[in-house]
Amino acid sequence: MSELMTKSVVQEEQKQKAGTRTAVQRIAGFTFLVIAIAVLAVLGVVALYAQDKDKYALKSPGGIAFSDFRGYEDWSVVSSAHTDERLKVIVANPTMIKAYKAGIPGNGQAFPDGSMIVKLQWKPKKSTEAPFVVDVPDTFVEAFVIEKDSKRFPKSAGWGYAVFNYDAASDTFTPDPKSLSDCGHACHTAVKARDYIFHPYQKR
Repeated sequence: MSELMTKSVVQEEQKQKAGTRTAVQRIAGFTFLVIAIAVLAVLGVVALYAQDKDKYALKSPGGIAFSDFRGYEDWSVVSSAHTDERLKVIVANPTMIKAYKAGIPGNGQAFPDGSMIVKLQWKPKKSTEAPFVVDVPDTFVEAFVIEKDSKRFPKSAGWGYAVFNYDAASDTFTPDPKSLSDCGHACHTAVKARDYIFHPYQKR
């Protein structure tokens, strides 16, 4: 009888030890998973920061820094456009959006210094999912940037222009070598009456 009780106690202790080991293993496995996820998240943030840091270190041949337009990815949309070769979304910084909403340039006033606008351009492709024919963005190709600074750009009515090309294969931007600070002024003189800006703030 004593031997049976002893054997039973030993078996129970072994079960408890096994259960404890399993619980510890589960906790360790969960802890490792949480740490791994946290590390991956940090690496992702670091990678994005490094990419933005490299991008915002660029300057055009005309001296316009990409960093002037930091945060453009989240700026408000002004308008859009579509050519045979490009889909375009035009965004502007808060200073310019405020001016638009105040009636500029339709009221005859000029945009204030500090106004910035960016034309984001993609190659178009036909959607294979929509039940109708529609072009959608394919590969991003360039950011065409414009900023207002009357002291820096007096020869082009206060506006400075630059193009930063994007290469999808290397996931990098480069300044367009032909992108002088007045590179877009000749084209924009067609809308001199609207302070050299083609796109009005569209109703929404």
